[in-house]
Amino acid sequence: MKTKLNINKTFINGILVLIFVILIITNTMLNINVVKADGNNIEVLNSKEETATHAKSMVVIEASSGRVLYQKNCNEQRAMASTTKIMTAYVAIKNCIDLDEKFKVDDRSVGIEGTSLYLRKDEEKTMRELLYGLMLPSGNDAAVAIACRIAGSPEKFVELMNEEVENLGLKNTNFANPHGLDEKNHYTSAYDLAIITAEAMKNETFREIVGTKNVKINGNQEVKTKSLQSKNKLLWNMEGCEGVKTGFTDNAYRCFVASAKRDDMRLICVVLNCGPMFEEAERLLNKGFEEYKLYNILEAYAQHDNVSVDKGVEKEVQTFSIKKFALPLTNEEYKDIDVKITLPNKIEAPIKKEQQLGEIKVMYKDKTLFKDNVYAMNEVKSTKFFDKLEQIVNYWNI
Repeated sequence: MKTKLNINKTFINGILVLIFVILIITNTMLNINVVKADGNNIEVLNSKEETATHAKSMVVIEASSGRVLYQKNCNEQRAMASTTKIMTAYVAIKNCIDLDEKFKVDDRSVGIEGTSLYLRKDEEKTMRELLYGLMLPSGNDAAVAIACRIAGSPEKFVELMNEEVENLGLKNTNFANPHGLDEKNHYTSAYDLAIITAEAMKNETFREIVGTKNVKINGNQEVKTKSLQSKNKLLWNMEGCEGVKTGFTDNAYRCFVASAKRDDMRLICVVLNCGPMFEEAERLLNKGFEEYKLYNILEAYAQHDNVSVDKGVEKEVQTFSIKKFALPLTNEEYKDIDVKITLPNKIEAPIKKEQQLGEIKVMYKDKTLFKDNVYAMNEVKSTKFFDKLEQIVNYWNI
């Protein structure tokens, strides 16, 4: 009798395990994992018409979205002079552990032509001091000193710069040096340079340095203290100006990248080969702030309508989307923005937490600007027999 009971128990356990395996396989097939939402498609709103400007190439973008508000020849490859140093500073900050550690500058940085910090042999500096010397007076020698400290040589540092170009997906930029002096295969486009600047402006240290008007740093045996002043005139006379960098060579002519922020909107203007570079940048930025507003169309982790649940221990499941979506729009454009959410009327339990239930789209007329998945905010257990059986099996570890 005892043997028969053991056989029956073994048989029952086998059946339960088989059912359990089938349920696990079924749930795995039915479960929809959280997937990354598709990227923005704001290109449909980008400016296609050329905006009148003195610059040979120009662009104004909104930094968070990358939307092009105004442009002229924005993808044309051009020399960019010392606006190169935006990438130099960004790469240096990204790759430096301690900005305030003192070290002797490399001999290769002494006597570099063009604008200079006037570094001397065996002069001690910190990376922070060199960055101020790079971005305010535009020291070419500071650029070489930074490159040697970070990568061992200017050539190796340039490799890091071009790696960032690749990471940002830029098609019209190649760096050949860290300072911007005219050289073969050293070029960018207004658009690429704006995207580089938008990325750099995410960094607090970078913003602090390029937004500085005046600063004093340690000198050398000849001059104990060096007073540095930014060449960016808009820091003094334009509302919300945050930086960024001027540039000039015979080949590039006058170049300027400016960033300004008002309310929550940051605009970046790039003018390449432009005589009145300060005046043009200020005019174009003001135009952008007058004509556009940054609209928060979707907040991060936005909650949406509940979905009815069939055969669940709860009657409804809450839903949410993950990504934030903000976009600079004119008042007229905003009137044509529509947010569409696709959700089932009812869904059968069980439902897993963060299971995909639907989709949300931001539309401009008939164009999709943005889309993200809509997920279940919480788990809903089933009241069905086999689902309860699975819970029992899990509980007893059969």
